[in-house]
Formats: sequence, C-alpha cells, structure tokens
Amino acid sequence: MKRIFSSVLVLAGFLTSVGGVQAQLREVNVLTLEAAKAMADAAEAEADANGWSVVIAIVDDAGDLVLLRRADAVQRGSIEIAIAKARTAARLRRDTKSLADAVAAGRTEILSAGLMALEGGVAITLDGQALGGIGASGVQSSQDAQIARAGVAALRP
Repeated sequence: MKRIFSSVLVLAGFLTSVGGVQAQLREVNVLTLEAAKAMADAAEAEADANGWSVVIAIVDDAGDLVLLRRADAVQRGSIEIAIAKARTAARLRRDTKSLADAVAAGRTEILSAGLMALEGGVAITLDGQALGGIGASGVQSSQDAQIARAGVAALRP
C-alpha cells in the first residue's frame, strides 16, 4: 500500500509541475505554407511587373525552407543565394542590407559567420514577432530587396 501511495504522490507532483510549465508557455504565430504562397505571389508579381527573372525563397523562423519559386530564365546560382538571404534575414531578424552595409564599412568578420551579406533578404515579422525571412536573387541587390519587400507587404493586413 505504501508503494501505491508514493506513486500517486509522484504522479500528482508531475502533473502539478506540467501545469506550471504550461503557464510559462506563450502562443506564437507560425508562418504557414498558405501565407508563404501569398507572399511569393506578391513578390513574383513585383518581379514580373519589372521584367525581372528571379528566385524567391521563403523560410520559417529557424531558417528552414518553406517555399522556393524559380523563374524559368534565372541563373542557377541565384537559388542558393536567395535561400541564404532568406535564412540570414530570418535568423538575425533583420534585413540583409544591414550586413551588406556593415561589410562595406569594413566589418568583414561578419563574412566568417556564414551569413549572406548581400541586400535582398528581408525579415518577416508580424506584431513584433519574427516569423521567418524572404530572399530574392537574380537581379541587382536593391531590386532583389524591392521584390522581397513586396512579398512581405502581402502579409500585412
């Protein structure tokens, strides 16, 4: 009987501790495939309107690929560059232009961290919460950024 009673006490203690953990959790928004498609559509429309062939990559807050869209005539090297821009923006929670500016100012040590220091990666945030990143590659970096910003704008209400 003593063994059963102590098991019940251990179980009760475990359940109480789980309840305490739940009180410490917070709800977060997650980037869905549907949202990524809407952003990719807007980014692609911006590229098409300007006659640009690009790759558009969208990643979640951990930098994992959610969606990749590649124009038919784009250079193949742009695939990895777009993904790297999106990952860098997501993981640092800032646009990659800030890194490009830092490297241009002489902060070349940034390059050793495996980050993409080219303009064209934009952090995806909603209500101050980081959701991921979008990167574009295929034209000039400032044009890549214009495309990525058009994609993020589709997420805004």
